[in-house]
Amino acid sequence: MNQDLDISLLRTFVAIVDTGGLTSAGKKVGRTQPAITHQIRRLEEAVGKPLFGDKRKHLNLTPDGEVLLEFARSILRLNDEARGRFSTPDISGHVIMGTPDLYASYILPEVLDNFSRAHPQVEIQLRCTRSIHLNSALERDELDIALMTNQPEFRRRGQLVRREPLVWVAGVRSQPELRKPLPLALLPEGSVYRHHALEALGTAGIKWSIRSMSDSIAGLQAAVFAGLAVSIFPQCAVVPGLRCLNEDDGFPKLPPIELVLHRKSHDLSDAAEQLAQYVARELGDPELTAF
Repeated sequence: MNQDLDISLLRTFVAIVDTGGLTSAGKKVGRTQPAITHQIRRLEEAVGKPLFGDKRKHLNLTPDGEVLLEFARSILRLNDEARGRFSTPDISGHVIMGTPDLYASYILPEVLDNFSRAHPQVEIQLRCTRSIHLNSALERDELDIALMTNQPEFRRRGQLVRREPLVWVAGVRSQPELRKPLPLALLPEGSVYRHHALEALGTAGIKWSIRSMSDSIAGLQAAVFAGLAVSIFPQCAVVPGLRCLNEDDGFPKLPPIELVLHRKSHDLSDAAEQLAQYVARELGDPELTAF
């Protein structure tokens, strides 16, 4: 390898791995599928090694691809930190950001870490609770910004950041899906996850029984890992120890959820606005726009 690695090629490479497909990666980086294929060919030529196995349909990384992936993530993180640091004026201040614990655990850590490295004078206070409670907190002006799950009853309009697939999950060491009625672990009333699950099961004519209920993703995970019930999680929260259930297993397809970013209605600080823009840019789907 005798040439510098192109940041855009590395970003496409990581997007393919993270999204699991060429088409979905193209949506994330704003390129067509042929362009994505061409970029990967260029990257393989640059490193002099194949990055994916022969069966491109499954997109399995080669050992060299696994090694490059770690380098690529580090390079992109440093690049994004530098870009964030010098693309905006020096800012400081205190930002209260609300988000459900699920997003705080699975999609925000790297984003907030990179922002904090670029803007060390900004203090971020996280408040983690369900979206229905975040919406009430916004109405009381208790939050500066909030990343939350959109729900039909919310009057407040926000910026649509991304759509996240919902999946049925069970523990790898149990088969609760074989029990009748189907045992469920769900969030309490007012959850859009709960609504989608029960509506889909009702439409499919599947009898169910709620065996575990929790306000947090950790509580639902505990029930699923223990083999007590089936639950529904966003794709981003599917971790080792869980297996996904689909239509082949007799489960109805679920609609995606919408992640929306809300801002305080007035007197929003520069620090809060910069953080909001950064979160939307880093997590956002380029095909989506504000609504």
